[in-house]
Amino acid sequence: MNQPRTRAPRRDAQANRDSILAAARTALAQDPGASIDLIAHTAGLSRRALYGHFDDRSALITELVRTGAQRFNAIAERPLNDDARIALAQLASRLWHEVAHIQTVTAIALDDAHVADTAAALAPLRQIVSDIVARGRHTNALRTDIPDDVLARLIEETARMVVRVDVVGPDAAATAVRAVLSIAGLSWREADALLSAHPEITGAAA
Repeated sequence: MNQPRTRAPRRDAQANRDSILAAARTALAQDPGASIDLIAHTAGLSRRALYGHFDDRSALITELVRTGAQRFNAIAERPLNDDARIALAQLASRLWHEVAHIQTVTAIALDDAHVADTAAALAPLRQIVSDIVARGRHTNALRTDIPDDVLARLIEETARMVVRVDVVGPDAAATAVRAVLSIAGLSWREADALLSAHPEITGAAA
């Protein structure tokens, strides 16, 4: 017996959904506490129309987290240097440049209310970090005084902290990379030497 086909969303419904997500990013960047009414107004839709796509504000934030995680996971899957130190710096820089465009939303995604969902959505990225840590410890490129899983978690928490501190300015990417390299076991002089030898790392297209 033939199974009924799952009907794809109507094009205008998908467009409305995309508009809501874009509006939410804009509204939350201006006010992290932006209400559903404000987000709907920014999207040019009624509150009722918004509720046709998302049950509540929490559901909307959850979807922002999911779509953002997809972008981060895709970035992490790009080729990285075999040297674990350089790979970690590349990954930190690439993710920072992505975060810089949606920093407020990212900070919300990483707050205590959403961090569990965010961690689950970022499972592929977290696995890549774990792989870099294991490789770096095996070659003594990264610190070996604490277990792999603990070091990977500390790197994640350091990146989370940098986002929440809201580092800005032309050297923001380098600052984020230095913080990650520091917790991974490099001295500030070693991190400085690495970035001086590879200035392309902190570029937008690193």
